[in-house]
Amino acid sequence: MRGLLAPLIKLVVFLVITAFFTYVLGATIANTSYGSTNTYKAIFTNVQGLSTGDDVRIAGVRVGTVNGIKIVNHDQAQVTFTVVKDRPLPTNVQVLIRYRNLVGQRYIDVQQGTGDSNSLLAKGQVIPVHQTHNALDLTALFNSFQPLFQGLDPGEINQLSNEIVQTLQGEGGSLELLFSNLGDLTNSLADKDQVIGSVVDNLASFLTGVGQRDNELDNLIVQLQGFISGLSQDRNTIANAIDGVNQLATTTSSLLTQARAPLAKDISDLSALTANLNANSATIQKALNLLPPTTAVLTRTGSYGSWFNFYLCSLTADLTFPNGTIVPLNVHQPTNVARCNP
Repeated sequence: MRGLLAPLIKLVVFLVITAFFTYVLGATIANTSYGSTNTYKAIFTNVQGLSTGDDVRIAGVRVGTVNGIKIVNHDQAQVTFTVVKDRPLPTNVQVLIRYRNLVGQRYIDVQQGTGDSNSLLAKGQVIPVHQTHNALDLTALFNSFQPLFQGLDPGEINQLSNEIVQTLQGEGGSLELLFSNLGDLTNSLADKDQVIGSVVDNLASFLTGVGQRDNELDNLIVQLQGFISGLSQDRNTIANAIDGVNQLATTTSSLLTQARAPLAKDISDLSALTANLNANSATIQKALNLLPPTTAVLTRTGSYGSWFNFYLCSLTADLTFPNGTIVPLNVHQPTNVARCNP
């Protein structure tokens, strides 16, 4: 008996562990939630593809299950779902139906909306339709390709379908990620519908204004075409003018190169002259003051003809001889002589 006790204990432990993992596997397959949950309701206009038992996720993490779907108000569907208690939902919550895989299974994605997120939803509270978003309608998406298929013959359609199938084979994970990113992009565009609408409205106004001035725009295009044609006809003249300007610039550059040294010397001499004039500014000022009366006397003297007559009226000087003798000279005409009378 004692020899059978150890194998029996091992068998019981093995059965318990096997049963536990079997339960976990079955609960996972059945999408069974663990722990206490809160029940909420959401109104959608289209729940096609969503089934009871599908996941409820927050940030990609499974937090609940879809418990029921029923029709309300003849054109809307009410979805009842649960969320674990440690994930209370705010009143500004946004509930979206997303694609789970290529087979067509859906799940509910719960996101936080804009505005106040401090207040929480009560148990069993209904989330209104303006806070819910339907899944992407793939039927409408594929129907949009109908004009393309109409322009193809059956052989080309078969070839295109074959290439699409070959491309999609083995790329389920990539396509799931693609559809997920496409859904996020669609949601982002939907969040910016007012901005996009404003852009479209402004573009429509712009195009309307352009359409109202089609004659002026036509005349502008015609005149621009004539201007371009004129430039094309005168391209040789314009090219010659550019060559002439280039030659002028080259000649001017050579002239400045040759005149650089003399010009630098002139500037240096001019600087020395300016300094000399500045040092003798008092003498220059005196000469400028005496210049008007002197010029008047010379003008009167030269009025007799194209010559000047000078008369010695007064002379005061000292003659110094080699032996050092100094002889003063003083010559003064009488003041009553007319030519010496100032």
